Amino acid sequence: MSHLLPPGKVDWRLLQSILGQVELDERVLVGPRVGEDAAVVDMGDRYLVAGADPVTLAGERAGWYLVHVNANDVATMGARPRWLLVTLLLPAASATAEMLPPLFEEIRGACRSVGCTLCGGHTEVSDSVDRPLLIGQMMGEVAKGDLVTSSGARLGDVILLTKSIAIEGTAILSRAAAGRLGRMGFSRACRAGAAYLDEPGISVVKEAMAAVSGGRPSAMHDPTEGGLAAGLHELAEASGVGLAVNRGSIPVLPECAEMCAALGLDSLGLIASGALLITAPAGEAEAIASAVRAAGVSVTDIGVVTSASDGVMIVDSSGESELPAYSQDEIVRVLGHVDE
Repeated sequence: MSHLLPPGKVDWRLLQSILGQVELDERVLVGPRVGEDAAVVDMGDRYLVAGADPVTLAGERAGWYLVHVNANDVATMGARPRWLLVTLLLPAASATAEMLPPLFEEIRGACRSVGCTLCGGHTEVSDSVDRPLLIGQMMGEVAKGDLVTSSGARLGDVILLTKSIAIEGTAILSRAAAGRLGRMGFSRACRAGAAYLDEPGISVVKEAMAAVSGGRPSAMHDPTEGGLAAGLHELAEASGVGLAVNRGSIPVLPECAEMCAALGLDSLGLIASGALLITAPAGEAEAIASAVRAAGVSVTDIGVVTSASDGVMIVDSSGESELPAYSQDEIVRVLGHVDE
């Protein structure tokens, strides 16, 4: 008997079994794989990098989210985001002409902030959705010698994390659950958290570009839905390695820690756009970290790459244990109970 899939990312094992059957054109260097952020196509003198992502967990400023989450996927491959296509589906029951200008201005503003161009897409009013649904495809290009993938992490590499967790999750909770959290005494945290969308922000383009200019990262990956935990598992799966992560070294935003404690959530499983995972050989890690800091972005050493047989482990004061994998983002557990 078939069963319903839960909300959130499709289980990577199921997805892997399907993607493994895909036949690729000979010019596709990186195709659909679990853990890879974008596809890579050989264009002769350089690579075209293309990624696609929807916005499903954000209501306010959905256009801003859309641009940045798609730009992030391209930047983590070492490529500069250049061209964006957007598919916009509006619900037939509530779509109005007045909805479009502010949404597209939001998209254009976000494009300007990362240096890319809105170059096409599709807009439609549909009975198939009950709220606006945005899907983006971002393309960029990179010199062949500068490509970085999620599958390059190697035994002994240092694991770096930029900024803190969970920037996007905290910003969404601060807006969507403001009433509930306010009644619990977290109004100040909500006011601070709501501003995280802009500062420190959910873009990782700056630090990704700085990382590749400062050295040779072996892998980069941006943790999104499912949080840092899912991002670490995806990185390990893509590279065929294990990871040992020091929980005490993971920087967690104070408002994120407060909200997660109040709502019974694990910050490691909360959507984490805005942070970037970087792995690098020990001899390269400090130069890369210095370049990221010089770009005005904080970065922390959170662990080391181990052998695949060791698994993905979290180390804390009580010892070592397997890091949970959140295929369903922690934020989904409260989205059904938030104040609109």
